[in-house]
Amino acid sequence: MKKAGILNRHLSGALAELGHGDGVLVCDAGMPVPDGPRVVDLAFRAGVPSFAEVLDGLLAELVVEGATAATEVREANAGCAALLELRLPALELVPHERLKELSAGARLIVRTGEARPYANVLLRCGVFF
Repeated sequence: MKKAGILNRHLSGALAELGHGDGVLVCDAGMPVPDGPRVVDLAFRAGVPSFAEVLDGLLAELVVEGATAATEVREANAGCAALLELRLPALELVPHERLKELSAGARLIVRTGEARPYANVLLRCGVFF
């Protein structure tokens, strides 16, 4: 049994299968989930787990070389925008509709219980060397 890190067996296993360039969408409870990518749904109740908790847990385990979020997050969810800019210095912003299109190409989608708008980010996996 693991004693640290991500304990959810489905999420931990999915992370172990990721490679360089793979996309991981971390999303709020309202983001449309496209057919195709593997989905690990962590949503339990509104706000649980939060987007910030899940993002921080993933960033502790993944090498991330890039990230994309919706431009609309800046106006609709300033707290999330600040979190993304702090955690992901190379953050690219695109219109929300474009982010939804890009999410169809993700290898993994991690749905949180976040109930604030535009709390979504598409992470691009890097390598540790």
